[in-house]
Parts: sequence; C-alpha cells; structure tokens
Amino acid sequence: MRSTPDPALALVDRARYPIDARDRADGRALVASCRAQLAAGGACVLPGFLEASALASAVAEAARLAPLAHRTPDNRSTCYLAPPDESVPVGHPRRRLQTTSVGAVAYDLIPPGSAIRTLYESDELAAFIAAVLGVARLHRYADPLGALNIAVMTQGEHLLWHFDQTDFVVSILLQDCTAGGGFEYVPAIRSAEAPNYAAIERLLDGARDGVVRLAMQPGTLALFQGRWSIHRVTPIGGPVPRLIALLGYDTKPGTCSSEDLKRRRYGRVV
Repeated sequence: MRSTPDPALALVDRARYPIDARDRADGRALVASCRAQLAAGGACVLPGFLEASALASAVAEAARLAPLAHRTPDNRSTCYLAPPDESVPVGHPRRRLQTTSVGAVAYDLIPPGSAIRTLYESDELAAFIAAVLGVARLHRYADPLGALNIAVMTQGEHLLWHFDQTDFVVSILLQDCTAGGGFEYVPAIRSAEAPNYAAIERLLDGARDGVVRLAMQPGTLALFQGRWSIHRVTPIGGPVPRLIALLGYDTKPGTCSSEDLKRRRYGRVV
C-alpha cells in the first residue's frame, strides 16, 4: 500500500533539490554539498528552493498576515540576547545595549494548508535538514506561538548584532525589501572556549573585520549556525517590507519559548 505523498514536495524545486531522494546519488550529493557549505562558513544557502508558483503563494499569504505582526516598543538587548551585565566595564559586549526592531506573526495565526505552514509541517523537509546537520532526527517546536514565525521588517527596522541561543536556524526568504535588509555575519567569531570579547567589541564599534554578507533572493532556504557566528540585518529601506519565514526545529522534542520571550515577541503567552 503506497503512503500519501508529502504535500510539501510539490512546493520545492526537486529537480534542483531532491530533498526526498537521500538514498540516491543525487540526494546524497545535495546533502554533501550542504554539509560542505556549513563546514566552510557556518551557513548553507539554497537559492530557488521554492518553485515559482509556491513562492508566489507564500508571498501572498505572508503579505495578508503581515498586518498581524506584533512589535515590541523600545526593544533593546545585548548581542547575547540577555540583560546587560553590570559587573563588566562600560563598553564591554555583555553590557552594551543595542536597539532592534522587527514584527513577528505567530504560528497560530498562519492558516493550516498555507504554503509556508505546509513546508514547515513536512516530515520530508525535517528529515532533509536532519541529514544535512548529521543528526538522527529533528523535532518541530512544540511552541504554539514560536514554532513557525513570519518576521516582518518595514522601513527603518533592523536586527541588532547578536548570537542565537540555538545551534541552528532555518529560514526561507519570501520577499526582499527595496533597499538595505542585508544579512551580515562574522563566521565563528567566538567558541565555547574563547569568547573573543575584544573582537566583538571592535565589531560593535564599527569595525568590518571578517564581516560576510550572505546573498539571498526570495525563495532561498538558508540554514545558519548562529550560536558562534554573530550576525545582524541592516536597516530596511523603501516601502516594500522584508518577509522571511523562520522554521523552528530541535534535536529534542517538546521545545517551547519562555513566557518572557513570548510576551516580548508576540505580546501574549497563549
């Protein structure tokens, strides 16, 4: 008896990205190429991942949902996404506050059956990403608000220089802005053994040593390891908002955001 095909597969350019053929030569080559990208720079970029019609549907859905995005006023943080540490000197990265501004459409507002939700809930996509990361299995977040988000950035908004609190982030750029909105990062600027505060302080002061700009076009899937690579999104210019889907996975089941994070990011906890 044949199983029901994963509906997300119709949304992916499988001629270019055979994500469901991991036991075939072309599927193994794709996984190997993605792993090589991650090893080289902490990021894997798959341009044209979505079929043109799927991208058009996802953009239309995201544009309809964008007015529902929650924004937190006066949103300031350190690059570690933590309150400032008053025990270190003024100017130290752990004490220095930056501003950030982004809207977030929560998972429960994204309709079942929509293109981006179909992709996120795909077992084939999760299995492909797990293969790239070299883990046995990935679990989708159990968070009813934070499992899948659409980040909405309008003119003047930006993301601060920061490190992620998770080992990896999966995103799909749906719509780019007219100007600005560049994703910049410094690969492996720190490690568990070497926090490298001096280099991070220079970066926050405006130095450009080691900064890489990740080229992304709408329809691109990106896998980024941001725990050790500091990164930001430069200010948005022009009237067209930047829309990007953020897909939450973990190597363990049951992952949920804290209530504090939910209040700040979505304005509610349920």
